[in-house]
Amino acid sequence: MKSTHIPRLMRSSLRLAAHAPSKSPLPARFVTSTSQYVSQSRKAEMAEVVDQAARPSDLFASQSSAAAASSSSSSSALPINPQATLDVIDPIVLHQDPLHVSPVPELRQTEDTQPQEKVARPIYLDMQATTPLDPRVLDAMMPFMTNQYGNPHSKTHAYGWETEKAVEAARSHVADLIGASTKDIIFTSGATETNNMAIKGVSRFYKERKRHIITTQTEHKCVLDSCRVLQDEGFEVTYLPVKENGLIDLQLLADSIRPDTVLVSIMAVNNEIGIIQPLKEIGEIIRRHKGVFFHTDAAQAVGKIPIDVEEMQIDLLSMSSHKIYGPKGIGAAYVRRRPRVRLEPMMNGGGQERGLRSGTVPAPLVVGFGEACRLAKLEIQNDHEHVSRLSQRLHDKITSSCTHIVRNGDATLGYPGCLNLSFEYIEGESLLMAMKDVALSSGSACTSASLEPSYVLRALGASDENAHSSLRFGIGRFTTEKEVDYVADKIVDVVTRLRELSPLWEMVQEGIDLKSINWSQH
Repeated sequence: MKSTHIPRLMRSSLRLAAHAPSKSPLPARFVTSTSQYVSQSRKAEMAEVVDQAARPSDLFASQSSAAAASSSSSSSALPINPQATLDVIDPIVLHQDPLHVSPVPELRQTEDTQPQEKVARPIYLDMQATTPLDPRVLDAMMPFMTNQYGNPHSKTHAYGWETEKAVEAARSHVADLIGASTKDIIFTSGATETNNMAIKGVSRFYKERKRHIITTQTEHKCVLDSCRVLQDEGFEVTYLPVKENGLIDLQLLADSIRPDTVLVSIMAVNNEIGIIQPLKEIGEIIRRHKGVFFHTDAAQAVGKIPIDVEEMQIDLLSMSSHKIYGPKGIGAAYVRRRPRVRLEPMMNGGGQERGLRSGTVPAPLVVGFGEACRLAKLEIQNDHEHVSRLSQRLHDKITSSCTHIVRNGDATLGYPGCLNLSFEYIEGESLLMAMKDVALSSGSACTSASLEPSYVLRALGASDENAHSSLRFGIGRFTTEKEVDYVADKIVDVVTRLRELSPLWEMVQEGIDLKSINWSQH
């Protein structure tokens, strides 16, 4: 396909990939240059797109003429959306500016079709929610969103063959990241589906003989909700508490396993406080009991800490692409074949993915996922050092200027990219509202209908007040030192101002012990 025939809506994606060799968004610590992943023909295509995008006035002029011609021929014709031909602003390039002022205004469509300039985007520190797409991942995906569009399950022609080959190569990269066999990897839509498939699938398959499940109180909501569904079906679930540092009691786990226990599900890295559970020790305890399977939700762990399913004796593992700089909408389940783990499929159809997950495999997403896993294995040490340094810098700058700050979870037992702090005598929601230029997450599980403190922090023994006053800082591969310094200064300023307005803080400053006060009910 010639570059002149590339569909207009694809040019924004090509523009993002074009930033890789020209603007070098990747930090200098990356050994491999992004430009090595862009073919010469692709560079030519992208150069043309960049050249066109650099002349927005010409584009609007041509579109205005086209719109006028269309309007004259049909009174019901809609105006052409000018945003369709504008390039998307690269978030990584934006991060080079601490205030994130866009170098190229992104235009928005309004009711009267008049474009408006985009306001500055906030600094992104919410990496546990999702991560930005690595430009190298996008580059690997692009051919499968343009020329190589075959169905990987089509066995009768070259389109299917070439796509199937790419899918299997991606499967190999995913397996390699966790020390698994390629045949043990099942592609899904993400960790939520995989957790549902693992917990419900195993339990329902063996329900005639075993109806007991063990998990923890600090699991992701999709794990807890899956267990509650099984409870409604007659299963018994044991919810293990965690210690103040966030770890489970291994002896309590061993004592909780019964003859009718079918599954133990314990997450690898907690999504709120970053605590890393001792998977190897857990696997050894479970392996002593024949017929008990070990599942771990590793969405926050894969690509960030070393995972080896053989060494850790894991039977089922859930992972997600968009947590490791890959595309959203794709994930994988590791399902051990030797000794074999049997599942009841949740989806029926064409029998794809060993019959466990029917449906056409989305090749572009799978290829992106595979590339993200390949890069994660290459960069895991660099990423860990980078994230550790910035996390410590953020923590030190905040705590050196503010008092009455509690770190949730033991810092020595957690993943450094997840920093959860409680700012006493301040509501977390107030902090978030005052931090409009920083994308963060509150430890409070807030919805429009309720305001409840985080069940994870409460499981650690945190008070409701501290749970309400928590913020989670997510640091990742593309976070910069300049961003961390800006956020630290901003937090200190906001906390100081909010505490000046707090009567509780005034009482603490006067030496009054708030716990000694008998608060009356009105």
